[in-house]
Amino acid sequence: MSMAVVEEQTGLAAASQPSRQDSDLPARVVEAVRAVLGDAEGPFPLHEPEIGPLETEYVNDCVTSGWVSTVGPYVDRLEDALGEACAVPHVFATSSGTAALHLALAALGVGEGDEVIVPALSFVATANAVTYTGAVPHFADADEWTLGLDPRALRRHMDEACVMEAGVCRAKASGRRIAAIVVMHAFGHPAEMDALQEVADHWGVPLVEDAAEALGSSYEGRPAGSLSRIAALSFNGNKIATAGGGGAVLTTDADLAARVRHLGSTAKLAHKWEYVHDEAGFNYRMPSLNAALLLAQVERLPDFISRKRKLAARYAATFCSVPGADFMGQPPGARSNYWLNTIRLNVASIEERDGVLAALIDDGILARPVWEPLHRLPMYTTCPTGDLSVSERLACQLINLPSSAKLQRVDT
Repeated sequence: MSMAVVEEQTGLAAASQPSRQDSDLPARVVEAVRAVLGDAEGPFPLHEPEIGPLETEYVNDCVTSGWVSTVGPYVDRLEDALGEACAVPHVFATSSGTAALHLALAALGVGEGDEVIVPALSFVATANAVTYTGAVPHFADADEWTLGLDPRALRRHMDEACVMEAGVCRAKASGRRIAAIVVMHAFGHPAEMDALQEVADHWGVPLVEDAAEALGSSYEGRPAGSLSRIAALSFNGNKIATAGGGGAVLTTDADLAARVRHLGSTAKLAHKWEYVHDEAGFNYRMPSLNAALLLAQVERLPDFISRKRKLAARYAATFCSVPGADFMGQPPGARSNYWLNTIRLNVASIEERDGVLAALIDDGILARPVWEPLHRLPMYTTCPTGDLSVSERLACQLINLPSSAKLQRVDT
């Protein structure tokens, strides 16, 4: 399979405008996915980790060494490898991706009395990390093509909802400081970072990358995780590279890196024997056992991405001829890791989407819907929002398909 399909297809093959209910759509989608996955009985999980001899070697070596906690050579080696992969000088490995994002926000000084703009179309951890700081999530809309924050919608919303007071961006309605803007690269597809950075700079607000799903992706030739002053990665069991759990904070700023490292290591002051902590820090350091597993995964990352992009090319080529379902290709200017392959259905309701999901799952294809938009979750219904019409429409149209690297068949 040529990679031309993935290289050329950007966004949707055609704009998905809901039409009358299509009772044949579930069967067409199942047939198309089966054309990619083959005739095996399944089930086909959404995204399986791929653990091999190198991972076993590193984990066994870590166990034998006795350095299994948060101190040891594997944590240092991992941070160096991530820094090289993401082209950033400072990396701090954490116990989870949520911890990484929380730590990044805390290091920026986000706290009580603040609001943080986040995408409504994201995993709940994006908003939860804001809540952990004591700040309030402020939800903004997604872009039709990248599925990340829409810089044009964000600019319009901030022009209407924000004001500069003594050099500080504040929400007109609440008077709270807008302390950060968090951008999440959905399913590994980078958002329009240059345009989003322009909006953030105009308002004097730091831009934070939630790159949890985007390790190995790039935007305008720059790796995800290096596209803002500070970023967070995730290495949960279903990510493109996994530590079983875990995350990392990435930054280009030495002072910010020192702040991250101090806060993330229980704010302990360096001393040969004294245990003195100068503030309430976080016990967020990644253990060496996880780091050993992840180091092997990061060393295998180019192969994972190559196979996942070939799988994406097969999906893209197949769905070109499926009426009512478009494959979501990488956005213009981006090179995606295709963490989760995604289709967008030409439907107008959750019920129609769920009919397609039911048909897939009944056939052993463990697809899933996109996340419930965050502003609809009970703990976030009273949070400030912009116009979220695109996010709400996408929520009833997007489906993630099985995307494990091992699904790329050897005969292609």
